[in-house]
Amino acid sequence: MDQEPTPRRSALDLTYPELENELVAAGVRAFHARKLWSALHRESQVDPCQREDFPPPLARWVAKNLAPAAPLAPVRPSVADDIPSSDGLTRKFLLRLSGGQTIETVLMRYPGRYTACLSTQAGCAMGCVFCATGQMGFVRHLQPGEIVAQVLHTQETLRAAGQPGLRNLVLMGMGEPLHNYDSVMRALEIISDTRGLNIGPSKISISTVGVIPGILRMAEEKRPYNLAVSLHSASEEERAALVPASRRWPLKDLIAACRVYGEKTGQRILFGWTLIEGKNDSPTDAENVAKLLRGIDAHVNLIPLNPTDGYPGAPSAHRAADEFQRVLQEAGIPSTIRQRRGIDVAAGCGQLKAARSGARRPEPTA
Repeated sequence: MDQEPTPRRSALDLTYPELENELVAAGVRAFHARKLWSALHRESQVDPCQREDFPPPLARWVAKNLAPAAPLAPVRPSVADDIPSSDGLTRKFLLRLSGGQTIETVLMRYPGRYTACLSTQAGCAMGCVFCATGQMGFVRHLQPGEIVAQVLHTQETLRAAGQPGLRNLVLMGMGEPLHNYDSVMRALEIISDTRGLNIGPSKISISTVGVIPGILRMAEEKRPYNLAVSLHSASEEERAALVPASRRWPLKDLIAACRVYGEKTGQRILFGWTLIEGKNDSPTDAENVAKLLRGIDAHVNLIPLNPTDGYPGAPSAHRAADEFQRVLQEAGIPSTIRQRRGIDVAAGCGQLKAARSGARRPEPTA
């Protein structure tokens, strides 16, 4: 299968200043940008040409530039499938992009809040052996607007059900966010803009397998989002077997980059540890994690493996997870054993793989 072409530019790709500049360049007053921005993002207007409350100069610009097939028409994915989990706490959406490729977005309900898990690529080039997306291969990066559109879709879903809006976002769906750095950061600037979706940076987490240039760039640019690093092993050799990207960005260099990040930003780093029975769940493994992270302001999220067809491992038993956590706590490292969510609809971490409604399986291109 040939790699899909990059989608055309859309109004959802524009930051607020860029939208303002587009209007001013066409002779429309800059203050009209606020009304259009609110329509596109706060109100999730799919077709802004249908609005009857725009002042004439803005309405004319919208009709020329944002109508279907117009140069900046908002591009929204269609819903190829909508799969609720049996416990009612997780809902997985299979979204079809304009080029026909599919991505997955997951909506999760927790007490008093909703969290959306977003995709940043179609497929993934990192190849983590226990991750269904990594087993699929890489097709293409998502555009900023395609990331924003996932948030708009989940917000609309909650609004239609009379539920409160999203409180948290995690970028740990399909793809490696720091492999698509520029599009991700632009999308997050749009999503966190207080005039629109207004999801605060402190409520947004970016998960990476350890793309060191991206971590250092986040530190240098002092990006305000939470950083989550998928660790999974404290041994260079064992981690490289689980996370092939570790061969390019070795563990010792990754930890050094995390220290730089912590020093420059002052922010705590979340470290993800997938607990695999008999592989990385012993007390000795926990002791090695504690030694590795010594001196870093860290919190470890322990996540029992979500089984996939392409990896034979099994999740750790509750006793092993509890003992692992005990060792970390005695070493002074806070940790949480995370709930596995959406397992029956393949929506858990490492399971994002389209398998219904004619979803197209990506073929590796990188």
